[in-house]
Amino acid sequence: MSYFLKACTISLVLMVAPAVAKEAERHGLSLFGMPELEKDFPHFPYVTPDAPKGGEVRIAEIGSFDSLNPFTIKGNSAAGLGFIHGTLMKPSMSEASASYGLIAETVSHPDDFSSTTFTLRPQARFHDGTPVTVEDVAFSLQALKKAHPFYRAYYGDVVETDILGPHKIRFRFGQTGNRELPLILGQLPILSKAYWSAEGRSLSDTTLDIPPGSGPYRIASREPGRSITYQRVEDYWASDLNVSVGYYNFDTVKYIYFGDDTVAFEALKAGDIHYRREFSSRIWATGYDTPAITNGNLRRQTVVVNRSEGMQAFIFNTRRAPFDDINVRAALNWAYDFEWTNKNLFYGQYARNGSFFQGSELAASGKPSAAELALLEPLRALVPETVFGEPVANPVSDGSGNIRPQLRKARALLEKAGWLIVDGQLTRNGEVFEIEFLLVQPAFERIVAPYIQNLKRLGIAARMRVIDPTQYQNRVTNYDFDAIVYSFGQSLSPGNEQRDYWSSAAAERPGGRNVIGIKDEAVDRLVESLIYAKTREELVAACRALDRVLLANHYVVPQWYSPHERLAFWKGLAHRTEMPLNQLSFPHLWWRDGPHPRDSNGAENQ
Repeated sequence: MSYFLKACTISLVLMVAPAVAKEAERHGLSLFGMPELEKDFPHFPYVTPDAPKGGEVRIAEIGSFDSLNPFTIKGNSAAGLGFIHGTLMKPSMSEASASYGLIAETVSHPDDFSSTTFTLRPQARFHDGTPVTVEDVAFSLQALKKAHPFYRAYYGDVVETDILGPHKIRFRFGQTGNRELPLILGQLPILSKAYWSAEGRSLSDTTLDIPPGSGPYRIASREPGRSITYQRVEDYWASDLNVSVGYYNFDTVKYIYFGDDTVAFEALKAGDIHYRREFSSRIWATGYDTPAITNGNLRRQTVVVNRSEGMQAFIFNTRRAPFDDINVRAALNWAYDFEWTNKNLFYGQYARNGSFFQGSELAASGKPSAAELALLEPLRALVPETVFGEPVANPVSDGSGNIRPQLRKARALLEKAGWLIVDGQLTRNGEVFEIEFLLVQPAFERIVAPYIQNLKRLGIAARMRVIDPTQYQNRVTNYDFDAIVYSFGQSLSPGNEQRDYWSSAAAERPGGRNVIGIKDEAVDRLVESLIYAKTREELVAACRALDRVLLANHYVVPQWYSPHERLAFWKGLAHRTEMPLNQLSFPHLWWRDGPHPRDSNGAENQ
């Protein structure tokens, strides 16, 4: 069909659907109500608009990479690829859920959220100089949905795409009322149709060819498995937009890969790496005794955080017996001694997760409110009775290492599930209870080992296995494990991604984030209530109700979170004192305020 005929057909649709024509075009979106910033705001309130541009920052990565395509389930993609791909809109880091136009100059939607329409900026360009078109946008959605199950689920409710003009495109939805869909479509990475649809290329495959993007950086060089270097695009088409001011201050961002974290830490102390987010309490407490710290060239900083921490936990594959039994899962939590671990291994630096929305107003507390009960009562026959009381809490020990009372409770739960001690082994119908903890980080061995000893006291044949990142990713992608360490990150405005975390539809889809394998009608219905919430109050109630049900089913053994971030970085790097919503914003909002304190010979400048 010619463009003229296509335009005529669309105009007829508009005549029979006048509500679309009345949509107000906006410069930004918010999940509930209007975004905080006016149309012509000069820059985001949390940036440093006059931050100097220039210099290099080097960051450590663990493992390897074999692809420059982050949109496929195959392979291991390189770190930092988000730098090269532009999106329709840019999220605000100072609002719970709001975005403002980047590639899209304006956005609109009808009151029933049955569609959303974006008008593109004519000046938007890919790195090869070609314009970003509505055809690229339409192609990106379809290609991403084909290439990766996450995008297939995330944008599953987007059923039709209409090109309304040279710069205008509308996405139509299969259901009404999903307030988040316009926002998550704003997150859509826009890919070059000409490049990715060329013969011999597929977004479903791995590649080491450098693709054109429309973002602030391009790939300058890459050594597969060793390093990747990004160069700031000097003529970046969006550099003067209000959503870009204060961002992307380094000329060069380089990710260097290391075989393990110990070597990466030594590279930081030697000055080969400029920045480290420290996850090891032991290293933070004992590992920074170095001259660079003493003379101030290597700096340590603790940043207090106030955000939704989500859930980090030991998770069990409920697709396999015996982890499909709620009593078994509850017993496994009674056998974990967090208090001893925190005291003896973590130097008392952590607190324990007690919610899937830890640290936010979305976490369940007390007995269910009237709004929560309105969601939970229709599900009473589908959920544990404990859902209707206080949220299920973690066991607490005295930290001495004596957890006999906890192990007695664990044993009672295991017996309830039919598991009995026979010749020192926990068995059921002649089958021995076995569990393998699959690990990718050797640092976790010292943490898992005491837990395994507690499990062995119950007669469980527990072991751990550390494998390389590629093998680990393949096994997790295909759900080939008993137990792993996993994190479920949460924003302050959860939405469609919750389907990928918890829904029955996602449980058997390879490469998804329902790694637990949850198939629960009550959870499915609460996730939909969350997604289709019409007010902030409804969203909060749905999250709290979902939290109660997930906790009551004992899907995980909660681990820990840190109430602060631990940063180490070399002199010459700088950031604002106040960070947006206490986010680290590295390296996007940091800059270089002086040279790295090492000369060309590697000697430290005093």
